[in-house]
Amino acid sequence: MIRSALLSVVRGFVMGAADIVPGVSGGTIALIFGIYERLIASIKAGSSALGHFLKADIAGFKRWMARVEWLFIVPLGIGILAAVVALAHILESLLEEQPVVMAALFLGLVGGSIVVAWALVKAQEAKHVWIAVTVGFAVFIALGLRGGATEDTVGQISDPQLWAFFLAGALAICAMILPGISGSFILVLLGMYAPLLTAVTSADVLVLAVFMIGAVVGLAVFSQVLHRALTLHHDTVIAALVGLMAGSLRVLWPWPEGVFSTSIGRPEGDVLQAILVAGAAFLVVIVVARFAQRLEADDHRASSAA
Repeated sequence: MIRSALLSVVRGFVMGAADIVPGVSGGTIALIFGIYERLIASIKAGSSALGHFLKADIAGFKRWMARVEWLFIVPLGIGILAAVVALAHILESLLEEQPVVMAALFLGLVGGSIVVAWALVKAQEAKHVWIAVTVGFAVFIALGLRGGATEDTVGQISDPQLWAFFLAGALAICAMILPGISGSFILVLLGMYAPLLTAVTSADVLVLAVFMIGAVVGLAVFSQVLHRALTLHHDTVIAALVGLMAGSLRVLWPWPEGVFSTSIGRPEGDVLQAILVAGAAFLVVIVVARFAQRLEADDHRASSAA
C-alpha cells in the first residue's frame, strides 16, 4: 500500500512537471505510466459525487465517493501540486535560457508517447489510422493559426480580472487531462500563462483559489464526457488522442523560437544536440512505459490478492 502510494506521488510529480510546460500534457504522462483510464474513472466518480451532493442526494454522494480510488488519486494530486510549487521557477528559467534543447526534449517525449498510445488501440484498423491522421492534421493546422505566440506575447493580458482566472482554469484543466493538448499552451493562447506563473511564484492565494475552482468545474463536466466516450468507443477515442499528440508536435518544433512558437523554421545552431536529446527522450518514454505497465500489473495483482 505504501509502495503504491509513493509510486502515485512520483507519477503525479512528473505529470505536474509536464503540465507546467507549454506543449506537454499531464495526460500524455498518464498514458506513458499506464494510468490514464484509471485516472479518468476516478475523476468521473468524484465529479458524479459532487453532482449528487449539490442535489442534496447524500446516499448518491456516498456511493460515488466510494468508487474513487483515494489511495491512488490523493497521492497523485500531492505529486502534481509538489511539482508545480517546486519546479515553476526552474522550468520558467530553462524555457527562457535553453528553448531549443527543452523543445527537443519535449518533442522526443511526445513522439514516444504517440507510439505508446497507439499500442493501446485494441483493434488497429484502417479507420483508426484515418481518425488519427485526420485529427492530427486538423490540430497541426489549427495550432499554426497562432504562429506568433512567442515568450514576448505570453503575458499579453496584464492584470486580468478574477473571472478570467476562473475561465482559464476551466479550459486549461480539460486540456491537461487530454494527451497531446497542453493546459499550459491553452493558457499561452489565452494570454494567461505569465499571470498564472506570477500568481504561483508570488503565492497569490485568492487568484490560485479562483483558478482551482474553475479547474474543478471544468474537470467535473469534461471528465463525464471523456469517461463515457472511452467506455463506449475506446479505440476511436484513443486513435483521436494519438492524432491530438501528433498534431501537437508543431508546438514543440525547436526552431526558430522553441517551445513558445508554432511557426516552422529551418533547423539551425547545434542541430545534432537537439536530435540526440529528442532521440534519447523518445527511447526513455518507451522504456519507462514498459516498466510502468509492469508496475501497474503488479499493483493490480497485489490489490486483488489483498
